[in-house]
Amino acid sequence: MEEKVLPERLLPLEGVFNFRDMGGIKAQDGRRIKKGLIFRAAELTGLTAGDIDYLKDLEIKYIYDYRDKEEADLKPDPQIGREKHERVAVNGEDKSTAHSEWDPETFYKTFTREKFTQVYAQMPIRNASYQRMMSLVARPEQNLPLVHHCTGGRDRTGVGAMLILKTLGVPTDTIMEDYMLSNQTLFVFHEEMFEEASHYISGTALKRFEDGFLLHEEFLEAAMQSISETYGTFEHYLSAEFGMTDKTREKIQDFCLE
Repeated sequence: MEEKVLPERLLPLEGVFNFRDMGGIKAQDGRRIKKGLIFRAAELTGLTAGDIDYLKDLEIKYIYDYRDKEEADLKPDPQIGREKHERVAVNGEDKSTAHSEWDPETFYKTFTREKFTQVYAQMPIRNASYQRMMSLVARPEQNLPLVHHCTGGRDRTGVGAMLILKTLGVPTDTIMEDYMLSNQTLFVFHEEMFEEASHYISGTALKRFEDGFLLHEEFLEAAMQSISETYGTFEHYLSAEFGMTDKTREKIQDFCLE
């Protein structure tokens, strides 16, 4: 199944990793997300002139960036067309998911799956970045098509995608499938990262990092469990975190699903 999904949803771009159309994903009620409305991606700074020409046709209205200021200053998002750009860091000042903010040696030597799972558990709760992103999605007629992205388009973007998909009524197993797809779409990105890591750690420590840093279901499960433990239901979460009513959610679904 995943072999069919990849060519269809991964955009044919040369200068950016993991740029995917979230359209085509099926919701619980049988409708599917319309294509060309919501995109997820890694950092966009490498987009080629040809990529930008391709993306212009999509008439994107918003590029929403989850990265920290330092990451964004180092690799800024290019202007594609007439879209607005906004950046609110998922990490705040904490910087707990962006390895580029840290001394690489410390990051690679101290990384553990358990610690990273904790980072995921914290991400969706009282987070100004997701609050702002969801406020954009709550006005789909004004703000879509939208691209949301971070550095690899897998962790911060993975949680953002989960929130959008759950809001659209997509089943958990489908959300997880979409999340885990980044292990395929980011194969080269991961290889480059593991090569960098090999300058700081080796042997068992390197193997442990390579195994641990790939996406694991337990990461996204921790984010979803955190929502359940804090708010009970996803409906209560939408209301408490984002001020989203059932009526607004229905409006988003009617706009985005077909």
